[in-house]
Amino acid sequence: MSAKALSPLLLTLTLAATPPSAASDAARDPAKSERLLSADDEAELRALYRRLIEAENRHDIAAVRSFVWNSPDALFVAKTATAAEGNWAGFWGTEVVLQHLKELYTAGPFHIEPDYDKETVVALSRDVAETYVPVTITVAYAEQDPVPKAFLMILEWVRISEGWRMATDIALPIPPAPRS
Repeated sequence: MSAKALSPLLLTLTLAATPPSAASDAARDPAKSERLLSADDEAELRALYRRLIEAENRHDIAAVRSFVWNSPDALFVAKTATAAEGNWAGFWGTEVVLQHLKELYTAGPFHIEPDYDKETVVALSRDVAETYVPVTITVAYAEQDPVPKAFLMILEWVRISEGWRMATDIALPIPPAPRS
């Protein structure tokens, strides 16, 4: 299994996530990015996200495969099996992404509970969109205590000839609120 360091990954994501023209258009007219996706596209992305989460919660890797972009650039950012691997890393390529998801599913409890009321869909272009959803993930992978933990799930979707596919999956851990 291949894992790359997280620091270069974050730099790459930052530089690649927003095309320069989209960034400058949004700076001049923030509402412009909203017009990049039709209402049908947004509804489709919301439905795809729900179906993806349902497949993940069933641990149905064959169903999950149908959502993942078939590309060496498909990316899943997740915990590694050991701290020696960097603790968190980017897993690149469709087969590597699916293998890591399969390992998560078979390690013990694994469940994602999205807060769909807070789901946001953002267009980066007509063919690239992101969904942001606060989730609670229960996972036992890599000797984690399988208790629900808060994350912000960020998925990047690309439109290909067959429809929308998940290109990037990042579950960003949300630290607990400071004690007062």
